[in-house]
Amino acid sequence: QSSNGPVKKSMREKAVERRNINKEHNSNFKAGYIPIDEDRLHKTGLRGRKGNLAICVIVLLFILAVINLIITLVIWAVIRIGPNGCDSMEFHESGLLRFKQVSDMGVIHPLYKSTVGGRRNEDLVITGNNQPIVFQQGTTKLSVEKDKTSITSDIGMEFVDPRTQNTLFSTDYETHEFHLPNGVKILNVQKASTERITSNATSDLNIKVDGHAIVRGNEGVFITGKTIEFRMGGNMELKAENSIILNGTVMVSPSRLPSSSHGEQFNNGNWLRFKLCMCADGTLFKVQVTGYNMGCQTSVNPCGATH
Repeated sequence: QSSNGPVKKSMREKAVERRNINKEHNSNFKAGYIPIDEDRLHKTGLRGRKGNLAICVIVLLFILAVINLIITLVIWAVIRIGPNGCDSMEFHESGLLRFKQVSDMGVIHPLYKSTVGGRRNEDLVITGNNQPIVFQQGTTKLSVEKDKTSITSDIGMEFVDPRTQNTLFSTDYETHEFHLPNGVKILNVQKASTERITSNATSDLNIKVDGHAIVRGNEGVFITGKTIEFRMGGNMELKAENSIILNGTVMVSPSRLPSSSHGEQFNNGNWLRFKLCMCADGTLFKVQVTGYNMGCQTSVNPCGATH
């Protein structure tokens, strides 16, 4: 190389240099390759936790799709919703829900002050499969069973004619007395709690029971009438904390009282007999019978001023 510029190579030198470069390239298999660390490369797709979360979401969507399909089949098979509407029921703008065929239901929860009824010229048939039919709203419950129908309510009950809105039967004691509906002559109940039981002035009041009749009053029991008659097949017990007052004519039929034979002793250790006596003011007392033809004499006189 001179100061004037590079020295030109000859044709032979250029050929030798070109041959050496080609030989080096042909023997170098790593030419054109750059070593790269795989961990430092950018990874695409969902891997690790994101992949597991994506699988869970897909499974959840599949389960929801299956549940939606089941609900759709149930609605189509039971309610029978089609292009023309519902074949089994009708919904009206007034809020009325009408069933057009026999429906099988379990527990129904109606809205507040709901009404259950049928068509005017058709019967409303409600059947329970070996179970009682119960209508309940709050504490009020109507139970229709095979052998009885019971109504339970803590606030009372009232039967109203839907056409005239007249009260046919009510247990409201504050506004009016307890009246039976027209045409009902007999009220058959197992237990009744009332303040007063009366009958018309021209008819008798008869209370009949098959077993035991217990009349109890928290503030006393008062029985009045032109003629009061008690008929019972067993015993009658009058129990009071203070006294029992029979004001009027009291008649006792002696034919129904038990009698003893003449040969029976009075004090044989098994029986104690008492004689029923009455004071001038109507007070009743008893005297133990110790012999025949004895009177009402007793050592303590119950007819005194202190009594």
